[in-house]
Amino acid sequence: MAEPIRLVSDSDDGTPALPNNLDAEAALLGALMIDNRLVDEVQRIIRADHFFDPVHGRIYEAIIRMVVDKNMIANPVTLKPIVESDEGLKEAGGAGYLAKLTESGAALIGARDFATQIYDLALLRELIGVGREMVERAIDTSVDVDPKSQIEEAEIALYTVAEEGGESGSTKTFARAASEAVKQAERAKNSGGKVSGYTTGFDSLNYQFGGLHKSDLTILAGRPGMGKTALATNIAFNCARRFARDLEDGVDAEESMGAPVAFFSLEMSADQLATRILAEQSRISSSKLRKGAISQAEFRDLARAAADLEALPLYIDDTPGLSIAAIRTRARRLKRQRNIGVIVVDYLQLLQGSAGRRQENRVQEISEISRGLKTLAKELDVPVLALSQLSRAVEQREDKKPQLSDLRESGSIEQDADIVLFVYREDYYHGFAEPPMISENSSSEDREKRSEWELKHSEIAGRAQVIVAKQRHGATGSVTLHFDREFTRFSDIAYEDQRYD
Repeated sequence: MAEPIRLVSDSDDGTPALPNNLDAEAALLGALMIDNRLVDEVQRIIRADHFFDPVHGRIYEAIIRMVVDKNMIANPVTLKPIVESDEGLKEAGGAGYLAKLTESGAALIGARDFATQIYDLALLRELIGVGREMVERAIDTSVDVDPKSQIEEAEIALYTVAEEGGESGSTKTFARAASEAVKQAERAKNSGGKVSGYTTGFDSLNYQFGGLHKSDLTILAGRPGMGKTALATNIAFNCARRFARDLEDGVDAEESMGAPVAFFSLEMSADQLATRILAEQSRISSSKLRKGAISQAEFRDLARAAADLEALPLYIDDTPGLSIAAIRTRARRLKRQRNIGVIVVDYLQLLQGSAGRRQENRVQEISEISRGLKTLAKELDVPVLALSQLSRAVEQREDKKPQLSDLRESGSIEQDADIVLFVYREDYYHGFAEPPMISENSSSEDREKRSEWELKHSEIAGRAQVIVAKQRHGATGSVTLHFDREFTRFSDIAYEDQRYD
């Protein structure tokens, strides 16, 4: 480890100077110019804006550009042209300064340590900046001050420092973006050409849109009774279970098709959701569980399922009436503490706008919420699956299949979403049209109606369509799943019965 140097010195007026180590910066630059092979390792740790001295940052940027982009040797001779166009470097000594940086070969030994120290000091400077702004805003005691929103904004700023190293923007080079795209393609290839994101647990859904993708906002919508919460719960469970199993099998967390899941349930309590999941896995009716009408054998199955799922990385927050800002704050905390990879919100219309204040215009509030969820997906680089209600316009049509225009209260939901899914069960509506049972007094017309109804019912019973109404990265269409109402469980159906529209 390089010998630590005095990092903070007082300025002329007695106030502490920002943390920096110019000697470490100079030594690192010298080492990079002596041995360009160090560039690959060092550029994973620091960026040009991590240097305290802007001139050092520009020299570092020139070295990276010369070695990585142009595949040329970077040394005082090849870098000389930048001296002629950089006034700051001219003042520092020009080409002679570059040569001076390479005089000590001893810096080669501690190059990585220098880079790490430069990075840490950059974080400290960013932290000081955040702290100063927090103090300045907290001193303001005017009427319009909202302490809660200040806390939320401070947490955002602190999270940015922790996750991005104080990066002020999200600009990526094309090379880095292309590299991530290739990794996604490789991931899909390794999964048999089905999943490039996190698995939904359903082969048919994975086939249709490739799983849940980082930074995507996926809306899962449907009318009450369609099973959207059941499907979201199934997906959350499948994703978390795949992650746990992959870790047990020795698969690296980064390579897993699953991920830890945060489930924000604004409608159901955590124990209700847990009951659903246990009912699905133990094959015991959730209504029997609620009533306690289960046998001793069923209870053993239930206890066994609970023990198997004890370490499941599925985290449920059932706090009611959360604001979009509170969701984002809690999600950041879970990302930091539990490294969650997927977020589920059930459901969007139960969220509130900024600081919990409901706006007079509900459409504007929903717009703010949908934008906030999309921002959260991009900020944490995780897929967000948000459930949504549909308007009653569906019930007034003869064809009950949902459309994008049915998304309740705001067109911005459709606009902000990367994927929009609708859950539709024809047998749900078909049941309301059930004609009377056949009796001795039934007419031939009544018998014919009953026969037609039963024939149709046998075709659609237990079938659910998941309609992909919007997909920013691919085609729309629909897939058919089996829905077991007793256990509120969706599953893939036999391949020969599957329909891809």
